[in-house]
Amino acid sequence: MTENLASVPLRPASKVMRLTRMGASFPTRLSFMRSLIRQLSAEKATVTRPVWEMDNDGYGRAVFSVDLDGDTYSLIAFSNDLDPQNRTDRVIAEAWDAAFTLFDGVPETSDLDRLQAMVPKQEAGRCSEKELVLSRANKSMRFFEHTVCALAEGRQPDADLLQQTGYLMRTTAVYGNGKFGIADRSKILDRSIGAHPFRVEMLTVWLIREFSHDLVEHVAKARNPKAAKLSPASKQFLGIGNSTGLGMAPFVINHPLLINNWVMARETALARVLSVKAAKETEISAFLAFFERAQQHVKSWSVADVRQEERTRVLETELASLASKLNFGFLASDFPWQRVIDLCDSLSFETQECLVAMMLEPYGALVDDLVDKMVSTTNPSLAPAMTVNALVQIIKTDFEWATSIEFDAPNECAQFWYVSEEKLEPRLGMRHSEDGADKEQPLDIARQIKVLQQALKDENDENTVATFLQSHPQFRQIIRRVQSSQKFPFSEVQDNMIADTCLPIDILRFKLAFFGACKFDPRSDRWTRITMFQGAPCAAEICTANASDWCFPVYGGE
Repeated sequence: MTENLASVPLRPASKVMRLTRMGASFPTRLSFMRSLIRQLSAEKATVTRPVWEMDNDGYGRAVFSVDLDGDTYSLIAFSNDLDPQNRTDRVIAEAWDAAFTLFDGVPETSDLDRLQAMVPKQEAGRCSEKELVLSRANKSMRFFEHTVCALAEGRQPDADLLQQTGYLMRTTAVYGNGKFGIADRSKILDRSIGAHPFRVEMLTVWLIREFSHDLVEHVAKARNPKAAKLSPASKQFLGIGNSTGLGMAPFVINHPLLINNWVMARETALARVLSVKAAKETEISAFLAFFERAQQHVKSWSVADVRQEERTRVLETELASLASKLNFGFLASDFPWQRVIDLCDSLSFETQECLVAMMLEPYGALVDDLVDKMVSTTNPSLAPAMTVNALVQIIKTDFEWATSIEFDAPNECAQFWYVSEEKLEPRLGMRHSEDGADKEQPLDIARQIKVLQQALKDENDENTVATFLQSHPQFRQIIRRVQSSQKFPFSEVQDNMIADTCLPIDILRFKLAFFGACKFDPRSDRWTRITMFQGAPCAAEICTANASDWCFPVYGGE
């Protein structure tokens, strides 16, 4: 394995943990959707549909079951007749086109009856530890109805509209880990699906995708028994949409060790690839194919958000400019991937991170084992015997990015994070024009570090942290985070989370890219739509040899 170890240093946290670069993240082969598909493919997983009780309009219930590593998991779907006036992607919604739960095992009829009364209510219902995930989704009404009509007429949906939309349904939440009475994650930690972050949630979404395909075909066939089925190309391109807002952002701040492990895995993978002295011809050919596909993918990525559209078009232009340079001759030189990194060093973060994702693709055998390192079962721990001087030196060395901020300036403390009373969801307020700062959540890590630094100035250098905390117990949590940085260098977002320049959309994209999301479609700087599993194998193709080859999805046509 020595040839697989990196001989170049990892990119520093000061470079990769800034919001501007985090907000340009791309999914990689280590992303959670990609690793799930590889597991399903390796185990030759088979999806069955033991229950399909749907009326002609597609309302009713269904069950999709799959065996994974010796255990059976069943998506239970309830499709409802929803008044269009009640259709909204907002978290405050109380009704949806469909509601789902991932059931541990194969449900009995009594389970279905119990859950049919509860799951469509979502958080207002009551679930048990047999339910692992809770989710809901709305149809993309224009495209869903268009597809039904097209299939009923014996043809495929319009290719342009299919590419523009990219999904038949979009989820508005995918809840796991004990929310609303479902099973705690501890129940499945000893299983492969529980030993990887968000894998159980990603399995749920993948099965929802299967349900959406079957549902649209069912409704079309009810209208015309000779209706066409979705073509394999259409099915593969159609993912599941998702609307994600501020609720996801605090997770990145509140789970520093887990985030460190995600980023450490990706950066270690990159370092291993950069350490390759000579690329094989097959690896070069694969990279060039991915590069060409990425160009097509980016050309089809068009959004209404001005900021993202401008960045995407810059990415498109820069990839075009690189196309003539990244040829076989360039990549046949020593350390070709380091040459690629050097070549794009002056280009946009979008282009740099897109190329990072591309370079990992030909090297599954070299990097895929790092997926197992992306979990964390520990929390930051306090080192009470550390001296004050040692703590001060850590702050001086690792947290200059925080201590250099002037928090007396109104723009540096312009925002505050709080939890809404109505939905218990994270929100972001404007400190100088809105009430509620007295309810502020402790996500202002940079400001806390600077206040700690000031408090330590009057402390004896030889005193221990334990002695300091006896008279300053309010600093316990932030000291623990500072000390943890020694072992977990990628644990902190190295930016001011309460400055007027902090854009939550950057945090959302960073996290969603690790999930494997693509086609980021920001609707403001606080929420975005994405597509999940676009281009991924469907159940019928999950055992094919190319099950891991679906990055930068493009529509293949008929």
